[in-house]
Amino acid sequence: MKKLVSLWLCLLTLSFTAYANDLPNFVDIVKEHGASVVNISTTQLIKAQNQFNGMPDIPDQEMFDFFHHFMPQLPQAPNNGNGEIPLHSSGSGFIISSDGYILTNAHVVEGADEVTVKLTDRREFKAKIIGSDTRSDIALIKINATNLPVAPIGNPQQLQVGEWVIAIGSPFGFENSVTAGIVSAKGRSLPDENYVPFIQTDVAVNPGNSGGPLFNMKGQVVGINSQIFSRSGGYMGVSFAIPIDVAMQVADQLKAYGTVKRGRLGLVVQEVSAGTARAFGMAKPEGALVSQVDSKGPAAQAGIKPGDVILKFNGEAVNRSIDLPRLVANAKPGSTARIEIWRNRKPLVVTAVLGEVPARKTVQGKTATSAIAPDKIGLIVSDLPHREQSGTDGILVERSDNAAANAGIIAGDIILGVDNTPVHSVAQFNALLSRLAKNSTLALLIKRGKTTLYIPLQAD
Repeated sequence: MKKLVSLWLCLLTLSFTAYANDLPNFVDIVKEHGASVVNISTTQLIKAQNQFNGMPDIPDQEMFDFFHHFMPQLPQAPNNGNGEIPLHSSGSGFIISSDGYILTNAHVVEGADEVTVKLTDRREFKAKIIGSDTRSDIALIKINATNLPVAPIGNPQQLQVGEWVIAIGSPFGFENSVTAGIVSAKGRSLPDENYVPFIQTDVAVNPGNSGGPLFNMKGQVVGINSQIFSRSGGYMGVSFAIPIDVAMQVADQLKAYGTVKRGRLGLVVQEVSAGTARAFGMAKPEGALVSQVDSKGPAAQAGIKPGDVILKFNGEAVNRSIDLPRLVANAKPGSTARIEIWRNRKPLVVTAVLGEVPARKTVQGKTATSAIAPDKIGLIVSDLPHREQSGTDGILVERSDNAAANAGIIAGDIILGVDNTPVHSVAQFNALLSRLAKNSTLALLIKRGKTTLYIPLQAD
């Protein structure tokens, strides 16, 4: 009997050992490349009378409301005596060159008056913002240092769903924390994110992980942790990373020009469904269905019409509608593009001279907005850049806090009106707010994606 028990225990031990040996081991990756990950802290000076009151609870809204950048607001410091209060935030980043260039998220350094980088050896450096691109959420910063450890860059195109990946960052300020998971999906399209085919993972990321690297099992960076899906503001099992090839293309332009130049066709597209494909006489659902064309844009001048299906752009297949904005954006403005389309049940080729997507102006590393602090209802807003959204009027919500956030207004919303008054500019919007009585209730007409709705809120 004792021999049988001993044999059983031996077999159990061997089985457990074999199982343990099959589990991934991240120790070597962290030892070798952990030092290339940095903590980034920022300071922004805001007017004392308009200070933030902390992060609001996330309202329970439709699914696309829950995609959030996840950089926390840390406790505020006392008034500096100049009528300003320093607002401190933190995030993550990683070194891409030994002479001090660092990649992070644009929202980590947005609006910062001072950026500090802390290395794993506890050295701290003041960083300069080389450039920031809000459309891809990528920023390039630089510190004056040499012989720094560099994170190796991988190829996200080779990533497979189900593959193990790890994140290193500073969640809640806990520097160089390591979490692991798998690739859940690739090429995800998020609301109002047209240029980035996100990598979805189940790696635990939280406030402070923004800008940190996503490593594959070869110890190569394949993405930058950027957003989460959450009803609570914290990790809920779904996180998103910007593919590193997209980030490096942006970084190269930021380093060379300080901004990003993107090609523009001037049209709106949607997915091709199975029913649409049958109706159009297509063998299978593929491509990007043109639903709207800017009458003065490059697409219109090339003869592209609503109802056309774009199948290829410069020889690259457009399998889904999300592929087209990325391909067009990566093309050089002013270049001639060869576009294969499906029209009247047959293929057709047209050429278009690409325009340029207007860049959002920046001043000393700050995104140019109408104000540096929330207004009386808790909003930071800006005029729509060249009214790109198919001629849509209104103003863009850059940030939502306090009463506005509690009412359910989120960054990316477009404010079309206050009560029954249409809004055309930030100046007009501020003028309307200035006439509000204290504790009055107003209704904001909001455009969110393809939905238009009224949101009531009470002004302070």
